[in-house]
Amino acid sequence: MLYIRNEGDAKAALTQGEHLAFIKQCEVYIGQLKAKKSLIAAQPLIREGCILKKTASGWNNTPIDPTKETHVGYYHILADNIDEAIEIAKQNPEFSFVPSATIEVRPLKTKEVETNFEYPT
Repeated sequence: MLYIRNEGDAKAALTQGEHLAFIKQCEVYIGQLKAKKSLIAAQPLIREGCILKKTASGWNNTPIDPTKETHVGYYHILADNIDEAIEIAKQNPEFSFVPSATIEVRPLKTKEVETNFEYPT
C-alpha cells in the first residue's frame, strides 16, 4: 500500500495549468501500473474528515487539520517485495509537483497465522 501525504494544501500553490499537468501525469502513472497489472486501486482523498479515537470516557472526534501533514491519497499495488514497491513509489508524480510530498510504503497482511483467516482482497 502506498499512502501519499502532503504538508498543508500543497497543491494550492500550483497554477491551474500545473495542476492539470499533475492530474494528467497521475493518469499516465495509473495507466502504466494497470498495464503492468500492478494496480489494485488508487484514489485521492478529500481534505475533510476526522480522526476518531475511543477513550475511557467515550469518543474523541477530531476534525482533520488540512493545514498540517495529511494523507491525500493511496495506491493499492501488487509488488513481489518491498523493494519493488519502493521503486514503484519513486515513480509517483506527486514527487515532481509537491516538494513536501512523502509516500509511506507498507506491505499488507493477507492472512492471520494463528487462525488462518484470510483477509478479503
